[in-house]
Amino acid sequence: MTERRRRPSRPSKARPPQRKPNPRPVEVDPVRLVAVETLRAVRERDAYANLALPPLLKQRRLSGRDAALATELTYGACRAKGLLDAVIGECSTRPLSEMDPKLLDALRVGVYQILRTRIPAHAAVASTVDIVRFENGSKMSGFANAVLRRATELDEQGWVDKIAPNSDEDPVGHLAMKHAHPKWIARAFADALGLDELEDALAADDARPAVHLTARPGEISADELAAITGGDPAPYSPYGVRLEAGAGDPGDLEPVQEGFAAVQDEGSQLASLAVTRPEVEGSDLRWLDLCAGPGGKAALLGALVTLDGGTLDAVEQAPHRAELVRKATDGLSVTVHTGDGRDPGLEPGFDRVLVDAPCTGLGALRRRPEARWRRQPGDVGELTKLQRELLISAIGLTRPGGIVGYVVCSPHLPETDGVVADVVRRTGVTQLDAREHFPDVPDLGDGPSVQLWPHKHGTDAMFCALFRV
Repeated sequence: MTERRRRPSRPSKARPPQRKPNPRPVEVDPVRLVAVETLRAVRERDAYANLALPPLLKQRRLSGRDAALATELTYGACRAKGLLDAVIGECSTRPLSEMDPKLLDALRVGVYQILRTRIPAHAAVASTVDIVRFENGSKMSGFANAVLRRATELDEQGWVDKIAPNSDEDPVGHLAMKHAHPKWIARAFADALGLDELEDALAADDARPAVHLTARPGEISADELAAITGGDPAPYSPYGVRLEAGAGDPGDLEPVQEGFAAVQDEGSQLASLAVTRPEVEGSDLRWLDLCAGPGGKAALLGALVTLDGGTLDAVEQAPHRAELVRKATDGLSVTVHTGDGRDPGLEPGFDRVLVDAPCTGLGALRRRPEARWRRQPGDVGELTKLQRELLISAIGLTRPGGIVGYVVCSPHLPETDGVVADVVRRTGVTQLDAREHFPDVPDLGDGPSVQLWPHKHGTDAMFCALFRV
């Protein structure tokens, strides 16, 4: 049997499997990405935006106009979070609670650009969609694109008109939405001011503030500091300088780095100075800052008492904040104690005592953009209890005839007039007319305490009450 010869096999003509081309890398704008990353740090780590942002700017090597834009987008989106979320919810087919948090951070930055900046809408949409595609993938980028395009259908006032409570039926709720405040905070402002001034107060609180500096007494004058930094001498504080908003990182200024000046709101300066102004008989060389961290007021008081040959004791409960006080008061006649101001273990008999008590911080919301959405009404009760205890402790540490100043950065009546009235009733201490010790500051109300306001004085909403023991 003849063996059949096998035909040689021919090379296969089948095409080899084709590789899919690598997707084109997404080009993400680093300015917007830094803003989104900062919002994420605020949300995930409870970080403060003003502390989380600078390292990211350095990491991405952003400076000048790019850094200024990243700062505006970050602080603006933090500040307007409630309004932005309401608009996003209106433009979305799913509730915010079901959205990926990273996606929501990006949408907030995108909608902020659409509603509150001059950035063209198409650029705001495109740059945000690129970030979503980069971080969440193509499927989510399509969803983000749809939400953002809907957000462009109305301007900010148009959205407020659509989603805010009716101004006639709920004027506080309407203004709270319009100026991006939780309603309970807007109500607290209305209780302190009245409805007639509420919108001005909320609008000022919703704007980016100027930077305030304080010149260290004995080292540099306010005029010299203004000349070096390009700012203007403050209108009320003899040691204050104001710089325009967006003037860069004040911590980079040479006088600040050298310790001749510090970043401090003019309202804080005025409240500190008010404690030094009422006359006292006899000794006036032993002062106390009972709640000193992070050290701004202690540095100003310490510089003044050092020039007069006196001393300042500064008490701070948190060790890391006590260390900040030591750094802020370096070279001054200041002794820092780590302890609880309610029982600091110090010998009584101080001539002047400042109680800059822990508070809700509602008076500094324009400088801490994320704070308004963190605070809750339930925080107030524990704080007012602590404030009363600290003020009573301060009175017990002050010699007869000495001065006590009670200061909080809040206009919330339970923290201000409520605490003061309760402590006066309990201790019988004499309340002074604090207005006399805020010279040349206008519109201070009926007294005897002083409440400063951003819309009236250009300062944080600091409260100050003065007492003679």
